[in-house]
Amino acid sequence: MSPLKLIALSCLVTASAVSLAAFSDPLPPDLTYRPLPTQPFSSVKANDEAQKPKVMERQQTLLNQRYDLSDKAMSNVSMSGGMKKVQEGVRVKLPDGVTWESLADMSPDEIRDKNLLPDGFKPLPHVKQATGGQVFPQKQIDEIGKQEARDLKRFDVDFDLPDHLTPEFPPPIFLTTHPELGDVSRGQLLTIRNFYEYMNGIITPVQMEGLRLLLTPFPQEEFNQTEDRKVAQQSMGVACLDCHSNFNTNAAFHLTPDVRPQASRFRLDTTSLRGMFNQQIHGSKRSLRSVEDFTEFEQRTAYFNGDHVSATRKGVNLPDRPNQVAMMAQMQNIIDFPPAPKLDPLGRLDPAKASEQELMGERVFLGKGRCGECHIPQTSFLDNNMHDLRLERFYNVGYSANDQVAIPDGPIKTFTLRGIKDTPPYLHDGRLLTLADTVEYFNLVLGVKLTQDEKNALVAYMLTL
Repeated sequence: MSPLKLIALSCLVTASAVSLAAFSDPLPPDLTYRPLPTQPFSSVKANDEAQKPKVMERQQTLLNQRYDLSDKAMSNVSMSGGMKKVQEGVRVKLPDGVTWESLADMSPDEIRDKNLLPDGFKPLPHVKQATGGQVFPQKQIDEIGKQEARDLKRFDVDFDLPDHLTPEFPPPIFLTTHPELGDVSRGQLLTIRNFYEYMNGIITPVQMEGLRLLLTPFPQEEFNQTEDRKVAQQSMGVACLDCHSNFNTNAAFHLTPDVRPQASRFRLDTTSLRGMFNQQIHGSKRSLRSVEDFTEFEQRTAYFNGDHVSATRKGVNLPDRPNQVAMMAQMQNIIDFPPAPKLDPLGRLDPAKASEQELMGERVFLGKGRCGECHIPQTSFLDNNMHDLRLERFYNVGYSANDQVAIPDGPIKTFTLRGIKDTPPYLHDGRLLTLADTVEYFNLVLGVKLTQDEKNALVAYMLTL
């Protein structure tokens, strides 16, 4: 489908959603720039609040159609902080009459022509695609409200995934500079109110200043002083670590700043900042080549949808490259992965510590499963490259779901698998809820035809990383 047809289709889809979008968003459909508000704040807020139940009901219906959202925790596997169990089992629902084995035996063309690709494998829309913006889970909202009296709760939408399908909160913090200390978070969420007390004597002055900046709220598209904000009171904004809680992730999401028009932007799940010291590509699509670039440009991208015009109007923070950005990067670069006691120094399983199933999973990972071709054990289970999985081979591009018009994902950077059990949901937009879902996804996309025993072993192996 041509780009012009996609743009036209996106506008049609946005227009067709008038009952849920037009009256709750003061902005008309856009192409590149989001125009200024056309309604007063009081009217927008009242309309948003009136439409919110329908918005949330629609998203919940979509999630229930795509996934099994029940709480099925592994009895003996916890996340690294020990406070939350890892969820098990495939949650993506299959079309009627199809099994994972029969699906894997079909060609991409056959799956596309028969419309058999599970909806849970398709792009996951934002809870309110026509508006977008950052959406925080309730635990983050509650803790920031308690510690800082700062409100991260939007009046138009709520977080859409159940708590048991998100990372533990707050997550532990591990430092490359002090591996002997283990978790230095004391079980608390670091905020601008407590960071000095908790980190004094552990990090350097440069790192302390970087941490302060990472915890300082700055204006953001939905959290600011202007009349098109999505929070009731004028807001100081958000901090970097509001999404990257304790340098991990809390599953907060927004829309990628790298794609237009609005209807074709994809949901962006917050990634962990653990192991930044070994990563040479930053941003799922932007391919920024240093953590300094990433830190600097997030003020125009994650904060303002990549729109420098809106950023200027709402109060963009422009961190000074040598005196602020460098310090923020220094702090991020000492955040370590959680311990993986079954791995040797080169990222391979120690046969004396691993089970036979885990060792089998490693063999599948490095061999038949082809996982190790991108997720290289010796380099923190990534290759510092971008890859296009071409999922559009399996479905018709241009279909819509909750105002999102699906276009090809295109090249996406390889994400590290170290500490993977701590960072659900998975893939760049969080469309895969469990590790078992990711195994089924890549088994289909790569066409490797794993047996059920091999799939189970692969999950067991990833739990050791």
